Amino acid sequence: MNQQVFAALAEALARGESVALVTIVSANGSTPQRVGAKMLVYADGRTVGTIGGGCYENDAFWKAREILKTGKSQLVRYELNDDFAEESGLICGGQMEVHIDPIEPAPRLYVIGAGHVGYHLARMASEVGFSIHVVDDREKFASADRFPTAAEIVVDDIGEWLARAELPDSSYVVVVTRGHRHDLDALRALAPKDLRYLGLIGSRAKIARIADALTADGMPAEELRRVHAPIGLDIGAVSPAEIAVSILAEMIAVRYGKVDRPGATAGPMKWDRLGAPR
Repeated sequence: MNQQVFAALAEALARGESVALVTIVSANGSTPQRVGAKMLVYADGRTVGTIGGGCYENDAFWKAREILKTGKSQLVRYELNDDFAEESGLICGGQMEVHIDPIEPAPRLYVIGAGHVGYHLARMASEVGFSIHVVDDREKFASADRFPTAAEIVVDDIGEWLARAELPDSSYVVVVTRGHRHDLDALRALAPKDLRYLGLIGSRAKIARIADALTADGMPAEELRRVHAPIGLDIGAVSPAEIAVSILAEMIAVRYGKVDRPGATAGPMKWDRLGAPR
């Protein structure tokens, strides 16, 4: 059975799909499955394998679905001789611990803008496991010479390409273009998407102007709240390389649940009803 789980896991990662792996890591007394039994849980509710069935497997299933959202591993203990187990008729008289681990493919980072910050960010992010995708309308900047580790380099109109593109929900997207118009076009296409991370570079005044323009276009406030802006952790960064470090640090923090993910109730940035940051 575990061979099927491992095969399904490899296929999911090859497709760029996140899954949760549920594993029995300890068992005492009489339990339906042995240590090492595994179950794979997909975001859409599909499963492969089993940890023994019953209410505890159902409980682990729902915990796995939630962990796929939070990205945080969890160790769960089950007493199989209590009322919880009685509901399923599995009065085994044992105890077991189940580890639930979210497993993600190499996260995709879309660098929208191939200028100085984008260059440094792509180089650093590739070293910590991000799959780099670069988008710019300037072939001189968006080139294999400047981005040798990129899995994809797109030379196209930024707004038009983003409007057509189908980005995975697990994507990290950083908008670091060279101008206000490109930033506005990018946010218009990206903010409605439910992405793992969406960040916009710029001063608070610039961000406020973009937010006002998008609000005037009818963009809902909840979509604006998904944007990390100003982008990056506040480390006093000044140079392009330092700014790239601050952005990468924030993305890593989001990846491991240390910073609110886009779409959280509070949101990475507080916006007033007109869309301006406060």
